[in-house]
Amino acid sequence: MPIKNVSVIGAGTMGNGIAHVFAQKGFSVQLIDVNAAQLEKALQTISKNLDRQVAKAIITEEEKAATISRLVTETDIKKGVANADLVVEAATENAELKLNIFRQLDEAAPAHTILASNTSSISITKIAAVTKRPEKIIGMHFMNPVPVMKLVEIINGYATTTEVSETIVELSKALGKVPCVVNDYPGFIANKILMPMINEAICSLYEGIADVEAIDTIMKLGMAHPMGPLQLADFIGLDVCLSILQVLHDGFGNPKYAPCPLLVNMVTAGKLGVKSGEGFYTYTPDSKESVVSARFKK
Repeated sequence: MPIKNVSVIGAGTMGNGIAHVFAQKGFSVQLIDVNAAQLEKALQTISKNLDRQVAKAIITEEEKAATISRLVTETDIKKGVANADLVVEAATENAELKLNIFRQLDEAAPAHTILASNTSSISITKIAAVTKRPEKIIGMHFMNPVPVMKLVEIINGYATTTEVSETIVELSKALGKVPCVVNDYPGFIANKILMPMINEAICSLYEGIADVEAIDTIMKLGMAHPMGPLQLADFIGLDVCLSILQVLHDGFGNPKYAPCPLLVNMVTAGKLGVKSGEGFYTYTPDSKESVVSARFKK
């Protein structure tokens, strides 16, 4: 069955980006969140991001209007997925929360509906196990910012059928993305490689080997990374980094994935990066400008 109607669960940064991309490519989109204020904020963010695309001549004003017209918001999950061909869950990276959402989706969504998770580390097989349709559960891990980043990491659970996997690959291409298919093991590929690098950068700071600026500059200029690992951690969210490292550590039982004590302390103290205004850098509201946090200055 062709996918025409898409429901997106969660109106945060990832959810509104996913909804934006689907609506822009002609799909009817239901953006679902229990928080009505968050839904309104998401629509404002999508409108601003579309304005940027208009300013850069990527789309026209007419295409912006058409995109907005395809977006509907909903606070009731049952109503929001009643006609969905595909649901993409983009809630907070918390296993119990996601399992609860998928239980609800399995009950509420039509039998033909494919249920996808935007999880960056949590087992698709584990998610599928709480549903009666494990063959229709798949990972669809978009990168942030979704309207800009080309990659979609597609994760096949243990029971995911070839048909479902191929459908999501073709759908990702239709969105203008580049799909890469991986198997369901902790962290998949993106975060199994990225998070140990970020953790090692944090450990290097913790051990006094180099300061924040030196670590990030070396990786940018020496390894051609567009952003240093500490600044990238701030943008991802230090709480998210910690959560993923814990998934890796628990899943593989290997001490190389153990989160750095500095990361644990910063999350405990509420220093989460951009979202809290301070991590390894300090961030000015409504500005991309940042300076190294006073905590890490010599």
